[in-house]
Amino acid sequence: MSYDDILYETEDRIATITLNRPHVMNAISPNMEAEMHHAFDEADADRDIRVIILTGAGAAFSSGYDQGPSETGRKKGDPKGKTIAEYIEQFQRSDSKNVEKWTHMWKLGKPIIAAVNGWAMGGGFWYQLAADITIASNKAVFAQPEVRHISNSSFLFTALCGWKAANRWALTGDHFDAEEALRINMVNEVAPHDELMARTRALAGRIALTPEPAVRLNKAIAMQGLQASGVTAALLVEGALGALAHSSHDDYREKLFEVQRTEGVRSYLQMRDGPYQPEPMGPRSAKARATRKAENES
Repeated sequence: MSYDDILYETEDRIATITLNRPHVMNAISPNMEAEMHHAFDEADADRDIRVIILTGAGAAFSSGYDQGPSETGRKKGDPKGKTIAEYIEQFQRSDSKNVEKWTHMWKLGKPIIAAVNGWAMGGGFWYQLAADITIASNKAVFAQPEVRHISNSSFLFTALCGWKAANRWALTGDHFDAEEALRINMVNEVAPHDELMARTRALAGRIALTPEPAVRLNKAIAMQGLQASGVTAALLVEGALGALAHSSHDDYREKLFEVQRTEGVRSYLQMRDGPYQPEPMGPRSAKARATRKAENES
């Protein structure tokens, strides 16, 4: 099958799926998401493929769900022109589908390794959480900045990293770097940026050496056991509460949307994120500036 918004390549029993909208930092459009899941199924059905790598083209793994204007010219989630019932319905339908996306990945017989090459924000953050294994570039940046315009986190973050870490980052939308991601056990490994894909492929190659039934069944033990332990039930609760968060429109968010309608996404993001600057970690943080200054002085 040919794809428009992803690249699909196979070599040495490894399928590599590359999110390929670098001009918008691989923002997840409906078509990209549909293609990604179709590619998961394509790789899973190919008996020659043993492992799947998911990564991004350019400077980002994924900046999250596309925040650009919709067909109406307005930001997705803008309540203008909708009744209260229509607005709530929109989010209830979309948020209730999240559990299907993650369980689809977990039901595959082939493990997915997320190779996070840069920004992993919002929905991109969630996809690397849902992967079976995550390896991050030392240039990777993680965040859920959407909480700053009233949105939800994912219980996957709590399940993986514990509630203390999840609350620290999900209640602010702050950026954090690959070192912090490793410290809170969100990623398996941090690699130098120019070694990321080589390291990822090396691990994928080691998994490919293991007999296929062992890989398939041991992944099932981990991921189906996780679901049986209560994670799926928690994700169903997340879908309901996420829809409530998304539809909790207030005066502040109306001001944000009005800025987006009249001045565009860049001004919208400046209004939303400006009060949180400087970020505590990541390439625009005070920490990063101090590091660059020390390097320049040495």
